[in-house]
Amino acid sequence: MAAATGPAGAGVAPSPLERPIPSSGETIPAVGLGTWRTFDVGASATERAPLKDVLQRFAELGGRVVDSSPMYGAAESVVGDLATDLAITDKLFLATKVWTSGRDPGVAQMEQSLRRLRRQRLDLMQIHNLLDWRTHLRTLREWKAADRVRYVGVTHYTSSAYDELERVLRGEPLDFVQVNYSLGEREAERRILPLARDRGIAVLVNRPFSEGGLFQRVRGRALPEWAAALDCESWAQFFLKWILAHPAVTCVIPATSRPQHLVDNMKAGTGNLPDAATRERMAALVTTR
Repeated sequence: MAAATGPAGAGVAPSPLERPIPSSGETIPAVGLGTWRTFDVGASATERAPLKDVLQRFAELGGRVVDSSPMYGAAESVVGDLATDLAITDKLFLATKVWTSGRDPGVAQMEQSLRRLRRQRLDLMQIHNLLDWRTHLRTLREWKAADRVRYVGVTHYTSSAYDELERVLRGEPLDFVQVNYSLGEREAERRILPLARDRGIAVLVNRPFSEGGLFQRVRGRALPEWAAALDCESWAQFFLKWILAHPAVTCVIPATSRPQHLVDNMKAGTGNLPDAATRERMAALVTTR
């Protein structure tokens, strides 16, 4: 087994696993927070209270990477408002996306994201699902040169787009790629992950639970006894540790609106990670019934 973190002293919570961004060497925690669906809520304190708890616990446990998009309804505004209320805005690594066509609409949307997230500069701006990527990439290079964004990337969530995604990764210098990858969706490990590693591109992983499909596969089944050697306490940690053990993965971004699930997810970034043989054993356990 590979160790995710160094040993912690008695009574001291283990430090979260961090991974370097290849283009800069800056490190970020390997478990982040997605906001699709979960952070798209109204303005009332009642609706936002669980999410405020999620964001607070996330920061307390060493989390920094929060990923959003204008596609996610009110999520950007909710993140920005709650992070401001908690006085943690400057501690977060905020990532969002541009998701429109045309230079001027793209600029307007990114300006809106800055306002919603309460930032003068964003850590990562990504071109959502490669929509009009050539246009937006030119703008993002200008924004990066002007220090309005720190890193630039592209995203997708389905293997049907991998041909185009591969061409973009091969042809353009990028800091990040965000892609779907899990025990239920392994296509990225054949083409996208090795390419990202070769090109020095950080990888954010979305859909780590296959939209909940992985939990359906193991419903009613107990964790195997050997999962204890991975410091695994739940199926969520089992699924996340499998992802984090891939050498190309920089950060995985599970989304949740429940504080208890957030705490559970964050534990995947501590303790032991599986070696290659154990990863295959984990895969076999989940893909066979």
